[in-house]
Amino acid sequence: MPEQATMCADYAELTELRASDPGAIARAWQARTPRPLIRGNGRLMIVAADHPARGALAVGSRPTAMNSRTDLLDRLRAALADPGVDGVLATADILDDLVLVGALEDKVVFSSFNRGGLAGAAFELDDRMTGATAESTAAAKMNGGKMLCRIDLDDPGTVATMAACAEAIDELAARDLIAMVEPFMSSRVNGKVRNDLSPDAVIKSVHIGQGLGSTSSHTWMKLPVVDEMDRVMESTTLPTLLLGGDPADPDKAFASWEKALELPSVRGLIVGRTLLYPPDDDVSSAVATAVSMVR
Repeated sequence: MPEQATMCADYAELTELRASDPGAIARAWQARTPRPLIRGNGRLMIVAADHPARGALAVGSRPTAMNSRTDLLDRLRAALADPGVDGVLATADILDDLVLVGALEDKVVFSSFNRGGLAGAAFELDDRMTGATAESTAAAKMNGGKMLCRIDLDDPGTVATMAACAEAIDELAARDLIAMVEPFMSSRVNGKVRNDLSPDAVIKSVHIGQGLGSTSSHTWMKLPVVDEMDRVMESTTLPTLLLGGDPADPDKAFASWEKALELPSVRGLIVGRTLLYPPDDDVSSAVATAVSMVR
Protein backbone atom coordinates (compact mmCIF):
# COMPACT_ATOMS: atom_id res chain seq x y z
CA MET A 1 0.00 0.00 0.00
CA PRO A 2 1.23 3.55 -0.72
CA GLU A 3 2.35 5.67 2.22
CA GLN A 4 -0.32 7.89 3.72
CA ALA A 5 -0.10 11.51 2.59
CA THR A 6 -0.24 14.33 5.12
CA MET A 7 -2.62 17.22 4.42
CA CYS A 8 -1.89 20.59 6.02
CA ALA A 9 -4.58 22.46 7.91
CA ASP A 10 -2.93 25.88 7.59
CA TYR A 11 0.11 27.58 6.07
CA ALA A 12 2.19 27.43 9.27
CA GLU A 13 1.72 23.67 9.26
CA LEU A 14 2.65 23.61 5.58
CA THR A 15 5.97 25.33 6.27
CA GLU A 16 6.66 23.03 9.22
CA LEU A 17 5.97 19.97 7.08
CA ARG A 18 8.29 21.26 4.34
CA ALA A 19 11.05 21.67 6.94
CA SER A 20 10.56 18.42 8.85
CA ASP A 21 9.37 15.99 6.16
CA PRO A 22 10.25 17.00 2.57
CA GLY A 23 9.17 13.58 1.32
CA ALA A 24 5.60 14.50 2.18
CA ILE A 25 5.36 16.38 -1.10
CA ALA A 26 6.06 13.31 -3.24
CA ARG A 27 3.67 11.26 -1.11
CA ALA A 28 0.95 13.87 -1.56
CA TRP A 29 1.34 13.77 -5.34
CA GLN A 30 1.12 9.99 -5.38
CA ALA A 31 -1.92 9.95 -3.09
CA ARG A 32 -3.75 12.65 -5.06
CA THR A 33 -6.69 11.62 -7.22
CA PRO A 34 -5.85 12.93 -10.72
CA ARG A 35 -8.35 13.33 -13.52
CA PRO A 36 -8.24 12.92 -17.28
CA LEU A 37 -7.74 16.06 -19.32
CA ILE A 38 -11.00 15.76 -21.23
CA ARG A 39 -14.37 14.77 -19.85
CA GLY A 40 -17.95 15.98 -20.04
CA ASN A 41 -18.38 18.47 -22.88
CA GLY A 42 -14.62 18.56 -23.50
CA ARG A 43 -14.25 22.21 -22.53
CA LEU A 44 -11.64 23.33 -20.02
CA MET A 45 -11.50 26.11 -17.44
CA ILE A 46 -7.95 26.39 -16.05
CA VAL A 47 -6.58 29.01 -13.66
CA ALA A 48 -2.96 30.07 -14.18
CA ALA A 49 -0.41 31.17 -11.58
CA ASP A 50 3.08 30.95 -13.04
CA HIS A 51 3.82 34.68 -13.34
CA PRO A 52 5.59 35.09 -9.96
CA ALA A 53 8.45 32.74 -10.92
CA ARG A 54 9.33 35.12 -13.77
CA GLY A 55 9.41 38.06 -11.38
CA ALA A 56 6.13 39.41 -12.79
CA LEU A 57 4.26 40.40 -9.62
CA ALA A 58 2.17 43.30 -10.88
CA VAL A 59 -1.52 43.19 -11.70
CA GLY A 60 -2.84 46.21 -13.55
CA SER A 61 -1.92 49.31 -11.54
CA ARG A 62 -0.87 47.27 -8.49
CA PRO A 63 2.90 46.65 -8.79
CA THR A 64 3.12 44.36 -5.75
CA ALA A 65 -0.23 42.58 -6.05
CA MET A 66 1.28 39.09 -6.10
CA ASN A 67 3.90 39.65 -3.38
CA SER A 68 2.09 37.55 -0.78
CA ARG A 69 2.24 33.80 -1.39
CA THR A 70 -0.42 32.99 1.19
CA ASP A 71 -2.78 35.53 -0.37
CA LEU A 72 -2.19 33.99 -3.81
CA LEU A 73 -2.85 30.52 -2.39
CA ASP A 74 -6.10 31.73 -0.82
CA ARG A 75 -7.19 33.11 -4.19
CA LEU A 76 -6.24 29.91 -6.00
CA ARG A 77 -8.09 27.77 -3.50
CA ALA A 78 -11.19 29.95 -3.90
CA ALA A 79 -11.00 29.51 -7.67
CA LEU A 80 -10.39 25.76 -7.49
CA ALA A 81 -13.32 25.34 -5.11
CA ASP A 82 -15.69 26.21 -7.97
CA PRO A 83 -16.75 22.83 -9.45
CA GLY A 84 -16.65 24.40 -12.91
CA VAL A 85 -12.89 24.99 -12.67
CA ASP A 86 -11.09 21.99 -14.11
CA GLY A 87 -7.63 22.71 -12.78
CA VAL A 88 -4.53 24.85 -12.55
CA LEU A 89 -1.29 25.79 -14.30
CA ALA A 90 1.60 26.82 -12.04
CA THR A 91 5.24 26.32 -11.11
CA ALA A 92 6.35 23.53 -8.79
CA ASP A 93 6.51 25.70 -5.66
CA ILE A 94 2.85 26.71 -5.98
CA LEU A 95 1.64 23.28 -7.10
CA ASP A 96 3.43 21.63 -4.16
CA ASP A 97 1.71 24.03 -1.76
CA LEU A 98 -1.67 23.31 -3.33
CA VAL A 99 -1.25 19.55 -3.21
CA LEU A 100 -0.19 19.72 0.45
CA VAL A 101 -3.40 21.56 1.37
CA GLY A 102 -5.53 19.12 -0.63
CA ALA A 103 -6.66 21.59 -3.29
CA LEU A 104 -5.80 19.45 -6.33
CA GLU A 105 -8.05 16.43 -5.82
CA ASP A 106 -9.67 15.41 -9.12
CA LYS A 107 -8.15 18.41 -10.89
CA VAL A 108 -6.28 18.86 -14.17
CA VAL A 109 -2.72 20.04 -13.46
CA PHE A 110 -0.26 21.67 -15.87
CA SER A 111 3.32 22.37 -14.82
CA SER A 112 5.22 25.43 -16.04
CA PHE A 113 8.50 24.70 -17.82
CA ASN A 114 10.44 27.83 -18.79
CA ARG A 115 10.67 30.71 -16.34
CA GLY A 116 14.21 31.84 -17.11
CA GLY A 117 13.17 34.93 -19.08
CA LEU A 118 12.74 37.19 -16.08
CA ALA A 119 10.47 40.19 -16.61
CA GLY A 120 12.55 43.26 -17.46
CA ALA A 121 15.87 41.40 -17.69
CA ALA A 122 18.44 42.00 -20.41
CA PHE A 123 18.17 38.24 -21.06
CA GLU A 124 14.35 38.15 -20.97
CA LEU A 125 14.00 36.47 -24.36
CA ASP A 126 16.49 33.72 -23.49
CA ASP A 127 13.62 31.88 -21.84
CA ARG A 128 15.41 28.66 -21.02
CA MET A 129 13.86 25.82 -19.04
CA THR A 130 14.22 26.49 -15.32
CA GLY A 131 10.98 24.98 -14.04
CA ALA A 132 9.35 21.60 -14.44
CA THR A 133 10.51 18.78 -16.71
CA ALA A 134 8.59 16.11 -18.58
CA GLU A 135 9.97 13.57 -16.12
CA SER A 136 8.79 15.47 -13.03
CA THR A 137 5.42 16.19 -14.66
CA ALA A 138 4.87 12.50 -15.38
CA ALA A 139 6.08 11.40 -11.94
CA ALA A 140 3.48 13.62 -10.26
CA LYS A 141 0.73 12.29 -12.54
CA MET A 142 0.00 15.71 -14.01
CA ASN A 143 -1.69 16.21 -17.39
CA GLY A 144 1.02 18.16 -19.18
CA GLY A 145 3.37 21.11 -19.24
CA LYS A 146 3.21 24.64 -20.58
CA MET A 147 5.99 26.61 -22.25
CA LEU A 148 6.29 30.23 -23.32
CA CYS A 149 7.86 30.77 -26.75
CA ARG A 150 8.51 34.44 -27.48
CA ILE A 151 10.02 34.98 -30.92
CA ASP A 152 12.10 38.09 -31.57
CA LEU A 153 13.63 38.05 -35.04
CA ASP A 154 16.31 40.49 -33.84
CA ASP A 155 17.33 38.53 -30.73
CA PRO A 156 19.70 35.53 -31.05
CA GLY A 157 18.34 34.18 -27.75
CA THR A 158 15.11 33.25 -29.51
CA VAL A 159 16.55 30.16 -31.20
CA ALA A 160 17.70 28.73 -27.88
CA THR A 161 14.17 29.09 -26.52
CA MET A 162 12.72 27.46 -29.63
CA ALA A 163 15.14 24.53 -29.38
CA ALA A 164 14.32 24.03 -25.70
CA CYS A 165 10.59 24.11 -26.43
CA ALA A 166 10.96 21.59 -29.26
CA GLU A 167 12.82 19.21 -26.96
CA ALA A 168 10.22 19.61 -24.21
CA ILE A 169 7.39 18.94 -26.68
CA ASP A 170 9.01 15.67 -27.72
CA GLU A 171 9.70 14.63 -24.13
CA LEU A 172 6.09 15.29 -23.10
CA ALA A 173 4.66 13.48 -26.12
CA ALA A 174 6.85 10.45 -25.38
CA ARG A 175 5.12 10.27 -21.98
CA ASP A 176 1.62 10.79 -23.42
CA LEU A 177 1.40 14.25 -21.83
CA ILE A 178 0.10 17.52 -23.30
CA ALA A 179 2.56 20.21 -24.41
CA MET A 180 0.86 23.60 -24.07
CA VAL A 181 2.73 26.08 -26.29
CA GLU A 182 2.24 29.84 -25.80
CA PRO A 183 3.86 31.64 -28.77
CA PHE A 184 4.28 35.37 -29.37
CA MET A 185 6.05 37.53 -31.92
CA SER A 186 7.98 39.88 -29.64
CA SER A 187 10.36 42.81 -29.88
CA ARG A 188 12.03 45.38 -27.65
CA VAL A 189 10.42 48.83 -27.52
CA ASN A 190 12.51 51.37 -25.59
CA GLY A 191 14.36 48.44 -24.05
CA LYS A 192 11.23 46.57 -22.89
CA VAL A 193 9.90 43.36 -24.41
CA ARG A 194 6.51 43.84 -26.05
CA ASN A 195 4.33 41.18 -27.65
CA ASP A 196 2.80 42.03 -31.02
CA LEU A 197 -0.92 41.32 -30.66
CA SER A 198 -1.92 42.22 -34.20
CA PRO A 199 -3.82 39.37 -35.89
CA ASP A 200 -1.12 38.71 -38.50
CA ALA A 201 1.63 38.61 -35.86
CA VAL A 202 -0.34 36.14 -33.75
CA ILE A 203 -0.97 34.02 -36.85
CA LYS A 204 2.76 33.97 -37.62
CA SER A 205 3.55 32.96 -34.03
CA VAL A 206 1.03 30.11 -34.25
CA HIS A 207 2.64 28.70 -37.37
CA ILE A 208 6.10 28.85 -35.80
CA GLY A 209 4.96 27.44 -32.46
CA GLN A 210 2.94 24.53 -33.85
CA GLY A 211 5.89 23.47 -36.01
CA LEU A 212 8.19 22.85 -33.04
CA GLY A 213 9.17 19.29 -32.14
CA SER A 214 9.18 16.06 -34.10
CA THR A 215 5.49 15.40 -33.43
CA SER A 216 2.43 17.57 -32.88
CA SER A 217 0.37 14.68 -31.52
CA HIS A 218 0.21 16.11 -28.00
CA THR A 219 0.59 19.83 -28.75
CA TRP A 220 -2.05 22.36 -27.72
CA MET A 221 -1.90 26.12 -28.20
CA LYS A 222 -2.35 28.86 -25.58
CA LEU A 223 -3.26 32.05 -27.43
CA PRO A 224 -4.29 35.62 -26.64
CA VAL A 225 -7.68 36.93 -27.68
CA VAL A 226 -7.05 39.57 -30.33
CA ASP A 227 -8.93 41.28 -33.15
CA GLU A 228 -10.14 39.05 -36.00
CA MET A 229 -9.94 35.97 -33.79
CA ASP A 230 -11.86 33.91 -36.34
CA ARG A 231 -9.04 34.52 -38.83
CA VAL A 232 -6.41 33.76 -36.21
CA MET A 233 -7.99 30.41 -35.44
CA GLU A 234 -7.94 29.46 -39.11
CA SER A 235 -4.15 29.17 -38.72
CA THR A 236 -4.30 25.97 -36.67
CA THR A 237 -6.10 22.68 -36.21
CA LEU A 238 -4.58 22.23 -32.75
CA PRO A 239 -6.83 22.42 -29.69
CA THR A 240 -6.52 25.89 -28.21
CA LEU A 241 -7.07 27.52 -24.83
CA LEU A 242 -7.44 31.29 -24.57
CA LEU A 243 -5.32 33.29 -22.16
CA GLY A 244 -6.54 36.28 -20.19
CA GLY A 245 -6.76 39.88 -21.32
CA ASP A 246 -6.14 43.11 -19.42
CA PRO A 247 -6.63 42.47 -15.68
CA ALA A 248 -7.55 46.15 -15.23
CA ASP A 249 -10.60 45.80 -17.51
CA PRO A 250 -12.25 42.45 -16.77
CA ASP A 251 -15.53 43.39 -18.46
CA LYS A 252 -13.71 43.91 -21.74
CA ALA A 253 -11.81 40.66 -21.25
CA PHE A 254 -15.00 38.71 -20.49
CA ALA A 255 -16.69 40.05 -23.63
CA SER A 256 -13.75 39.09 -25.81
CA TRP A 257 -13.61 35.58 -24.31
CA GLU A 258 -17.31 34.99 -24.81
CA LYS A 259 -17.09 35.74 -28.52
CA ALA A 260 -13.89 33.74 -29.09
CA LEU A 261 -15.21 30.70 -27.21
CA GLU A 262 -17.73 30.21 -30.02
CA LEU A 263 -14.92 29.25 -32.44
CA PRO A 264 -14.66 25.48 -33.01
CA SER A 265 -10.94 25.03 -32.28
CA VAL A 266 -11.19 26.87 -28.97
CA ARG A 267 -11.52 24.40 -26.11
CA GLY A 268 -11.69 26.76 -23.16
CA LEU A 269 -9.85 29.31 -21.03
CA ILE A 270 -6.54 29.32 -19.16
CA VAL A 271 -6.61 32.57 -17.22
CA GLY A 272 -4.66 33.92 -14.26
CA ARG A 273 -4.52 37.48 -12.98
CA THR A 274 -7.82 38.64 -14.50
CA LEU A 275 -9.69 36.08 -12.39
CA LEU A 276 -7.41 35.85 -9.36
CA TYR A 277 -7.02 39.62 -8.87
CA PRO A 278 -10.23 41.29 -10.11
CA PRO A 279 -10.62 44.99 -9.24
CA ASP A 280 -13.19 44.19 -6.53
CA ASP A 281 -11.13 41.22 -5.23
CA ASP A 282 -14.20 38.97 -5.51
CA VAL A 283 -12.40 35.94 -6.93
CA SER A 284 -15.37 33.59 -6.66
CA SER A 285 -17.62 35.91 -8.65
CA ALA A 286 -15.04 36.51 -11.40
CA VAL A 287 -14.39 32.78 -11.68
CA ALA A 288 -18.13 32.00 -11.80
CA THR A 289 -18.55 34.43 -14.70
CA ALA A 290 -15.75 32.76 -16.67
CA VAL A 291 -17.05 29.28 -15.88
CA SER A 292 -20.51 30.20 -17.17
CA MET A 293 -18.96 31.13 -20.52
CA VAL A 294 -16.98 27.91 -20.83
CA ARG A 295 -19.85 25.68 -19.80
